[in-house]
Amino acid sequence: MAKAKTAYVCTDCGADYSKWMGQCTACQAWNTVSEVRGVSGNGKANRGARFDGFAGSLSTIQTLDSVSLTEQSRISSGMQELDRVLGGGLVEGSAILMGGHPGAGKSTLLLQTVCHLAGQVPALYVTGEESLQQVAMRARRLGLPTGDLKILSETSVERIVQVVETEKPRILVVDSIQVMHVGEIESAPGSVSQVRESAAFLTRMAKQTGTILFLVGHVTKDGSLAGPKVLEHMIDCSILLEGSSDSRYRTLRGIKNRFGAVNELGVFAMLEQGLKEVKNPSAIFLNRGEEAAPGSVVMVVWEGTRPMLIEIQALVDMAQGGYPRRVAVGLDQNRLSMLLAVLHRHGGLHIADQDVFVNVVGGVKVNETSADLALLAAIVSSFRDRALPQDLVIFGEVGLSGEIRPVPNGQERVYEASKHGFTRALVPKANVPRKPIENMKVIPVSKLSDALEALADL
Repeated sequence: MAKAKTAYVCTDCGADYSKWMGQCTACQAWNTVSEVRGVSGNGKANRGARFDGFAGSLSTIQTLDSVSLTEQSRISSGMQELDRVLGGGLVEGSAILMGGHPGAGKSTLLLQTVCHLAGQVPALYVTGEESLQQVAMRARRLGLPTGDLKILSETSVERIVQVVETEKPRILVVDSIQVMHVGEIESAPGSVSQVRESAAFLTRMAKQTGTILFLVGHVTKDGSLAGPKVLEHMIDCSILLEGSSDSRYRTLRGIKNRFGAVNELGVFAMLEQGLKEVKNPSAIFLNRGEEAAPGSVVMVVWEGTRPMLIEIQALVDMAQGGYPRRVAVGLDQNRLSMLLAVLHRHGGLHIADQDVFVNVVGGVKVNETSADLALLAAIVSSFRDRALPQDLVIFGEVGLSGEIRPVPNGQERVYEASKHGFTRALVPKANVPRKPIENMKVIPVSKLSDALEALADL
């Protein structure tokens, strides 16, 4: 019998310790060190021997200039938005981790994808949480072609690998990694050790057989992937499906991608027939009222490789009880507090006794700093109870000294706004297009005070 081995691993950074610690000394996180039980001695040897059926040729050393630069072949998923997030399609031998909250549509999206791909290449769908009848009922409800897709209900990783060796699918979906288990690990499925070993086992199998592997993962309350942080280092691509249950739209964001750009964003609409891709996301996020309202303005953000027009709203009201609130939905709340301090210091607006609520329409999360100027413009508009023109678009980064900094791809943002009928743009001075744009008036600003004066003259 192999001797059991116990270690303690940080679920955030992967650092291991010989005993439990309240704080990880590597990443300084609290209460993230958990117990991991595995095997040692003969157990390690046996675990390595399980891959003999997938062993390839021995690795050889070569110089960097002799490496072949031929582009890797890709398989289209049949959805342009999913292909965009993946960097152009599915790469053979890649391991893709799809995370999301329960009910976001992870299983629905993958089932739609593999059902359509099964008619072109062999595909296997492994379900560990749902029964075969539940998956079949969902596929029938969505009206998907089910004649070519092979399905398996299994939670044992060793058994899944045996089936893959026999069936030789080119696409493998494992739903979900939290319920998979390796026989030699003593801990329960879903624990740190089981999730890590199961993912490592399946990823190595995918690399050696050229199988496209999809792993479904759940997220915690704070939106991070449940399980050890080292799981994201094992896989090639990590994508996150976001969206609340009361919203019909879902956003698919690329967190990590070894075969394409990161932070790509795909937009889907949840319908009775499943998830349907949205070809023009700016159109759905710009569904504004007929009359202009104070505190509303349109900004241009850059998501991956394309610009996107999104409406941002702000509400400024007298604080009740003497404790002003600062609430940001879709934006960083700490950055909101910082921008309010800049607005007071360099804009002369005292709103310390006001409640400030800001919201990004459509449930989109904005992570880049190009939304700073639009956010302040919406706050000023609500504070002064004066609506901004509906044909105005704003973007730009605001510094602590009140300067308006340029943002990447500024000219492309202005062109995108012009395509959607906007005729005025308030932008940083360094982002002014070199050539005039027809029917577009560009207002350059270099300081926050200049921007406030320009808004007052509109």
